[in-house]
Amino acid sequence: MTQNHDPRDVPVPQDQALATAVLEIESHVAEQGWDQPARLFALVDSSALAEHEPELAQEMGLDGTSTAYTAVEDDVPADRVLEDVLHSIAWPPTVIGCAAVVERLMLPPEAEAALPDEPAEADQYAREHPDRQEVRIVAGVTRSGAAYCALRMRSHDEEMAVLSGEDLVPGLTDLLHTTLENGEFDAANAEES
Repeated sequence: MTQNHDPRDVPVPQDQALATAVLEIESHVAEQGWDQPARLFALVDSSALAEHEPELAQEMGLDGTSTAYTAVEDDVPADRVLEDVLHSIAWPPTVIGCAAVVERLMLPPEAEAALPDEPAEADQYAREHPDRQEVRIVAGVTRSGAAYCALRMRSHDEEMAVLSGEDLVPGLTDLLHTTLENGEFDAANAEES
């Protein structure tokens, strides 16, 4: 894991535009504080968005010359777990990538070994463990296979302490990749999810 505090220490990401988008999403979400629900974003090409949706691009302050990604928030139903929602998503071809934001509890490895198998018990165990760490995870992926993540710990809630890298949360990035690989996009089903 790398910290963003010294750019010389940060390896160059496979997809710099994705890394920039993930860090911008993390900063945006951080402005709204902790204890937020899961959030989901489609990543679209900013230039294409400006060309095809000029009014929306103008509202978002895009000038059409950028080649970076623009994050467009999608709804996550409040009564569903993000991971379950991701299993039912297929993005339209105009979506280059996607990103998810979740808050989770992390335990040290020795505490994870004693984690109960039953989900409700495991959740209670994690919430009550004295060495738990609350963390916000922003994970993003692209159709080309790139992945990038940013992590902010509640105990070190400052911009310079955000951890970032390509392989920080492989389970979540793998799940996000499947949303881009899911079969044909069905607009009617997408509206229902």
